[in-house]
Amino acid sequence: MLDANIKTQLKAYFEKLTQPIEITASVDSGDKSRELLELLNDLKSLSAHITVQQSDDVTQRKPSFSLNSPGKNLGIRFAGLPMGHEFTSLVLALLQVGGHPPKAEPEIIEQIRNLEGEFNFETYISLSCHNCPEVVQAINLMAAINPNIRHVMIDGALFQKEVDERKIMAVPTIFLNGQEFGHGRMGVQEILNKIDTGAIKKEAEKLSAKEPFDVLIVGGGPAGASAAIYSARKGIRTGVVADRFGGQVMDTMAIENFISVKETDGPKLAAALEEHVKSYDVDIMNLQRAAALVPAHENGGFNEVKLESGAVLKAKSVIIATGARWREINVPGEKEYRGRGVAYCPHCDGPLFKGRSVAVIGGGNSGVEAAIDLAGIVKDVTLIEFNGELRADAVLQKKLFSLPNVTVITGAQTTEINGDGEKVDGLTYTNRQTGESHRVDLAAVFIQIGLVPNTDWIKDTITLSKFGEIEVDDKGQTSEPGVFAAGDVTTVPFKQIIIAMGEGSKAALGAFEHLIRH
Repeated sequence: MLDANIKTQLKAYFEKLTQPIEITASVDSGDKSRELLELLNDLKSLSAHITVQQSDDVTQRKPSFSLNSPGKNLGIRFAGLPMGHEFTSLVLALLQVGGHPPKAEPEIIEQIRNLEGEFNFETYISLSCHNCPEVVQAINLMAAINPNIRHVMIDGALFQKEVDERKIMAVPTIFLNGQEFGHGRMGVQEILNKIDTGAIKKEAEKLSAKEPFDVLIVGGGPAGASAAIYSARKGIRTGVVADRFGGQVMDTMAIENFISVKETDGPKLAAALEEHVKSYDVDIMNLQRAAALVPAHENGGFNEVKLESGAVLKAKSVIIATGARWREINVPGEKEYRGRGVAYCPHCDGPLFKGRSVAVIGGGNSGVEAAIDLAGIVKDVTLIEFNGELRADAVLQKKLFSLPNVTVITGAQTTEINGDGEKVDGLTYTNRQTGESHRVDLAAVFIQIGLVPNTDWIKDTITLSKFGEIEVDDKGQTSEPGVFAAGDVTTVPFKQIIIAMGEGSKAALGAFEHLIRH
């Protein structure tokens, strides 16, 4: 099951184990159960601390397995084979159950340990989802610390009947005590904030008590990270407040145009950015969303950034790097069926629609790439483009048109996403030349029509373009003195990672110049 190189690496990791690990498998006679037992026996062969046994518990999903340590009641279970992106989740869980100290702040560990009540989590994932492992690893960590917390990771592609019964159309989808708890990427702190009702208020009080920053960066994507590094290197008090560190890059898979790095992916790049920023004296305030900006209006005063949590941060200068989000098509059915067949990430949610018909809206690079990706998973793909021809690069179009299960419709305006009240079952479009309306029967619609800047929270504060982007000068200065902006949120053309980084650096230098002059 595991090749020799992986076994060698795992054996080195397992030297960190300090206590026994009991793996209990629930299997049947199927091929996936056979593969699971092969995987578990490979793991057993790599450490004397690991034992494997089979259970006859008929209530458990098959194939699945639990991790425990003798004398304890740990609630960590994997339903399916945690390979692909989830293999790291398995390795981390083994290390935690085997006594290796978890990588979490002491106050976070204490907060988890003090949670009272019963918390039974179920997380539906796909093995190709790059957002799912963070959720799985976060709740596994919580289950390893607090015996009142139990968690099972469920491969949605393997347990398709459950996915259909629970009407799951996107991953990760989390259930808590049988009720839907959340969707999408979530870390430990975000999950804790949802179940520990006093956590948000305490955190807001702690943030508001911070001393004013010389420069406060709002946003943790490439532009924000670059701005933080350049600011910190000037020796000034630097803070970063971000909804999620990494920003939109976290949802990007293949990155092949980042100069000097031949190829990487979004999560890896985001992790490298965060590691680089943390190597400097930067105060990172993650999982905090900005709600309003109150400019100083006068030299020597403090700008205020108000957060949704109620906290207020003060700074002599501010750099806005809040990036952009997926653009919506704003037709009937889009909001109603989001997460129930309307999706924006083909890598994450594509496997849930294996063997079914789907559509992709958008004929640019991202839309064509999505169609190519989905064509290898689903029954067939219909790509719908508003313009008369596709806008994607020629090499991508060539690949697209070579696929037998892809239909391309150009000059088409999507007018409605249809559903049966519970999930998507079709799409209606109008032929822009003839005016005729057509319906396509399908199970999911993947929307890939670009991005919209995250400027709703400052639209009445600083000058924006007609597209909602922040207008900046050649130093990143906005219409308010001491307030700068960088990256995809601005009017700077060509929304690229490497351009955002350069703009973030420039804005930081502009902010530093402002500080020394005023």
